[in-house]
Amino acid sequence: MKKLLATLTAALFALLPFSACASQSDGTVTLKVNEVTHSVFYAPMYLADSLGYFEEEGIKIELTNGGGADAVMAAVLSGDADIGFCGPEAAIYVQLGGSNDLPTVFGQLTKRDGSFLVGRSPEPDFSWEDLKGKEILAGRKGGVPAMTFEYILREHGFADADIRLNFDVAFNLMTGAFEAGTADYCTMFEPVASEYAAAGKGYIVAAVGEAGGEVPYTSYIAKRSWLDKNEETAKGFLRAVMRGIAYAQTEDAARVAEHLTAHFPSTSAASLATSVESYRAIDAWVSDMAMTKESFERLQDIIESAGELERRADFDALTDNSYAKEVYEALNA
Repeated sequence: MKKLLATLTAALFALLPFSACASQSDGTVTLKVNEVTHSVFYAPMYLADSLGYFEEEGIKIELTNGGGADAVMAAVLSGDADIGFCGPEAAIYVQLGGSNDLPTVFGQLTKRDGSFLVGRSPEPDFSWEDLKGKEILAGRKGGVPAMTFEYILREHGFADADIRLNFDVAFNLMTGAFEAGTADYCTMFEPVASEYAAAGKGYIVAAVGEAGGEVPYTSYIAKRSWLDKNEETAKGFLRAVMRGIAYAQTEDAARVAEHLTAHFPSTSAASLATSVESYRAIDAWVSDMAMTKESFERLQDIIESAGELERRADFDALTDNSYAKEVYEALNA
């Protein structure tokens, strides 16, 4: 948390005097969106782009990969991004560090962990207790994936001495390290998990999200000042994503995959369809995009359990559900 706060504080001193949001001559608004990573886990947002839902709202998105929640939040605070897409824990840390222009969560996309536990042998009768004494690659220390995994183990009766999470391997290098022989298990997001299993390199033994329960895993965050000046644009953005969610949840997975290929050119349509089905199976996506206080407090429980939270954040000060609720009610009237 201290490292993240240092990064975000540095970003505050680099604040730009204008918003990255720009209007074109045809009235189209270009939104700069910085995402924490690129994954099929976020399929509804990519569908909103591929299916033209953003365009119908007069929005064009410029999507960049921040490669971590701290970098995403730094981009939002500096004005390099209009909207950050990452876990709300990044906004929690900013609130606790103090800021006159708080980053505000105005929409949520995923409601549980999106990773799958991969082992070296088939385990049709896998139970979490089987991990006692085993080494697991589950992400960087202090990251929500690793903290969620740690929380699951504690809920299954593991003491600190029983938990063997390897924090030494960078998130984007974990699969390669696992294939090279590091650890007994590795967590992988889709489509990596399914492709790894299909290649006969390992076996998916559990869905982390099913065991971890509902948490506001990934959300849309903007500075309060930006939201105050761009309310209609924010609502249009959420409306497009909500339509993407509905499409991802209801359409045939193969058809959904066809519209994702532009965002994942090196992944086969068959693999993308499998990934969509995997996330449907664990009920990964929200419907109305309004964050609940219950799930927010559960996230803080997870961070607190990992020893990464100095004090609890204020839900009401950090979130604004009004846009998401208004858009959802209008779409479902």
